Amino acid sequence: MESIAAALVSGAVTLVGVLIANGRSQAVTDTKLEELTREVRAHNHFAQRIPVLEEKLKVASHRLSDLERRAEQQETERRTP
Repeated sequence: MESIAAALVSGAVTLVGVLIANGRSQAVTDTKLEELTREVRAHNHFAQRIPVLEEKLKVASHRLSDLERRAEQQETERRTP
């Protein structure tokens, strides 16, 4: 009878230890998951902005090309009598 009681106490202590360790492990996992979620959201924000920036860069490049072409035309007109 003593061995059964000792086994039950030992099992209960082990169960409590496992539950505590599991709870702590789950808390760490939850914290890491929240951090990763924040990082993914930040990345997605940048991913949404990149096409906008690419379009603005394309427009600026076209404007620069137009200005260079106009400057060349004006330079040619100045040189031609």
